[in-house]
Amino acid sequence: MLGLMQNHPLMIGGLLKHAARYHGTTEIVSKTVEGDLHRTDWAGIERRARRLVRALQRLGVKDGDRVATLAWNGHRHLEIYYGVSGMGAVVHTLNPRLHPDDLTYIADHAADCVLLADTTFVPLVEQIAPRLTGTLRAVVFMTDPAHMPKVTLPAGMTLGCYEDLLDAADDDYDWPVFDENTASAICYTSGTTGRPKGVVYSHRSTLLHAYATVATDVMGIRAVDRITPVVPMFHANAWGVPYTSALAGSALVMPGRHLDGASVTALMNGERVTMSAGVPTVWLGLLQHLRASGERLETVRRLVVGGSAAPPLLIEAFGREYGIQLDHAWGMTETSPLGTYNAPRPMHAGLSLEERERLAQKQGRVVFGVDMKIVDDDDQELPWDGERFGNLKVRGPWVASAYYGQEPGSALDENGWFMTGDVATIDPDGFMLITDRSKDVIKSGGEWISSIELENIAVSHPDVAEAAVIGAAHKKWDERPLLLVVPRPGATLTPEAVLAVYEGRIAKWWLPDAVIVVDELPHTATGKLQKTALRAKYGNYLIE
Repeated sequence: MLGLMQNHPLMIGGLLKHAARYHGTTEIVSKTVEGDLHRTDWAGIERRARRLVRALQRLGVKDGDRVATLAWNGHRHLEIYYGVSGMGAVVHTLNPRLHPDDLTYIADHAADCVLLADTTFVPLVEQIAPRLTGTLRAVVFMTDPAHMPKVTLPAGMTLGCYEDLLDAADDDYDWPVFDENTASAICYTSGTTGRPKGVVYSHRSTLLHAYATVATDVMGIRAVDRITPVVPMFHANAWGVPYTSALAGSALVMPGRHLDGASVTALMNGERVTMSAGVPTVWLGLLQHLRASGERLETVRRLVVGGSAAPPLLIEAFGREYGIQLDHAWGMTETSPLGTYNAPRPMHAGLSLEERERLAQKQGRVVFGVDMKIVDDDDQELPWDGERFGNLKVRGPWVASAYYGQEPGSALDENGWFMTGDVATIDPDGFMLITDRSKDVIKSGGEWISSIELENIAVSHPDVAEAAVIGAAHKKWDERPLLLVVPRPGATLTPEAVLAVYEGRIAKWWLPDAVIVVDELPHTATGKLQKTALRAKYGNYLIE
């Protein structure tokens, strides 16, 4: 016997129709590339997204075609998110921080046919476009005629102005309904261990992820919220915020390209932002600005942090000094990205401030729809005791089963689990703590040492701006921890002073064997520490 409920496919176009019909006057505010503030609403976004579809059709875009973006967070990028996916094509967000060689490879591998770009990326477009003549037919700059740049493109490649194209198009378009498993977007991993790989999202996976994210014990986004997605729209769908906001009917305040502490503070206070989401490096910069300027965030209640583990000092500082809750979350490109979120359970009601802060350091518990487990190197499941740490595996309806161009299911084990590449513990209450990436964990004499925990302690030193720990080759123990630190401006660091912060906080055999003071640390295009480069340079430091 089957149920007798209506069967309506989950469509991204339908999500935008909902926002426009029931929350049409809710604001969408954008800091533009040109420097001004642009104001529209969900009804305006939906109307212009329909015009965009007509413009893209004139450029020859069809079902399943990949349409790329090189853009910051703004209203035009939001229109593209919905217009491209809603028409049955696939929006492909390119990360402008990648090397041009990687961008060229990604755009060619995805066979992008149209590229829509912000004007700040003219030099980058001129570098990569000549190498994409096999598939790329048109480049459209996301601006008006008054700000249209002079651009040199290969012969035969069309150059367009976004606003001109929309002005020439009509909006007599009805959002179609098709198979909800149709691809909606593609985002490539950063490629720290080889060539970037494409993760392909569907309409179904995207809407299920939005339903889960909006839940009270997850992001808990409401119609009264005003949200600033600091996380870029080219990074794992901006953690789903553009979709979740449409579902809830909340306002969006888009920051554009300037993510420094002063710019973010001015935007959040000026636009009465209530919550935001971003990586630790952005929140560290914001914290430094607030402390130096004496300013406060007047309306912000919560900041969501993910992408990498947040140092304890970040959680403590925002909570104690500014009364802002910092919520840890975990995910990856392959999980759309949300997998876990740190929301307390009833047994945590009586915790002291220090205990709550320790709990907040964990990445949290799974969102309904996601399952997780930790396994040892023999793939045997480990207990949830909060002590044993192992390789983290996940599965669920918004978790990737394969990468673009590969066989379906090829990214999974025989039981349908996806190996995340993270190392974690899970406590008896189901709270997960990332202790390392599997390639970064330090295996010393057969025992595992968490580089993340050592880094978090290092940055608690008042003169340490940033820290990285790698496993360096050792003649007796195979690997030993090597600590690299960047001093704060004007500060002088000594290895002895840095190592002193570990006293009483770790087992003695976890203590780094050496400390190296450096001017800066390398990062990936998504802002994560590039430990492959550090291992290549310092991997033999202890045996040389």
